[in-house]
Amino acid sequence: MTLKPPTPKATLLIDDASISDTAISSFGQMLKACGDPLRLQVLQVLKFDTFGVLELTQLFDTKQSGMSHHLKVLSQSGLVEAQREGNAVFYRRPAAEHVQFDHQAIAQLLQLIDRFEPDQKLTSRIDTIQKQRARQSKAFFAKNSERFKEQQELIADHEQYAQASFELLIQENLPKSATIMELGPGEGLFLKTLSQFFKKVIALDNSEDMLRKAKAYCVGERLTNIEFHLGDTQSFGLLGKTVEAVVMNMVLHHIPRPSQIFKEAFSLLNPGGLLLICDLSHHNQEWVKENCGDLWLGFEIGELTNWANSAGFIEGKSVYIGLRNGFQIQLRKFNKPK
Repeated sequence: MTLKPPTPKATLLIDDASISDTAISSFGQMLKACGDPLRLQVLQVLKFDTFGVLELTQLFDTKQSGMSHHLKVLSQSGLVEAQREGNAVFYRRPAAEHVQFDHQAIAQLLQLIDRFEPDQKLTSRIDTIQKQRARQSKAFFAKNSERFKEQQELIADHEQYAQASFELLIQENLPKSATIMELGPGEGLFLKTLSQFFKKVIALDNSEDMLRKAKAYCVGERLTNIEFHLGDTQSFGLLGKTVEAVVMNMVLHHIPRPSQIFKEAFSLLNPGGLLLICDLSHHNQEWVKENCGDLWLGFEIGELTNWANSAGFIEGKSVYIGLRNGFQIQLRKFNKPK
């Protein structure tokens, strides 16, 4: 007769640090928040962008009161963060870590949710909202192109950030034969700096009026190594061209879908390429929306980091410039792996 070894009893492995009742309660609240199909869909679409309450009601064809309740539940469990943009409140996935939430669990839950793609109807509605934002931005620049510099200087003079931005760029030791793209060149002032240092510069803008002003400036300065393209990063990407660096000076807060720009810029860059962003830190000065055509009141530092990491970038050096009028400029460098 063969004797079988005794079946080992199941054991529960517990970390040295015991799990507190508070942590368990918080985890349970998070799981409960994910138990509603609509809330799961909200978390799903927040992968693609930051949305306001009214935009989310438009996406899901629901009442504002009901959507506000769902967002409150998600917010209390740490699955979303509220960001005030003047009188409006926008919601996004967490950009910063807070002690009261289990961010490892949140990240894993969001990863599970991301396995599912939104249906075609929802994707179409997201696209409609993005186009609404884009029309708003284009309408402003079409109406105010002649006064753009004057209005922009209400926030920051070009010289307050241009030199620092250029210094970060040349620290990459890019060859002078490199092709550099400036996205949203405004009146073209930074194009002159780029053209004097690099062999080829591409100016890309979706505003015909602003691109015409930039071209007129460069013609007046006798700059001959600049290509002008009307469109956005998505349309330019269809041309199959790549560059060594993409530079954005005070542009991101005008873009309807800022998170997507990181992914599109990543595809435009050669391996080892650089994305350099100069933009405002988050603020509460709502007047810039009407006076300067801003869609966003700047950005949280962690917000840009998360978007860049999600696109595949490696974060590099950052510089922050405080201005007397209460604004702060953040200069951020992100590298595409070689």
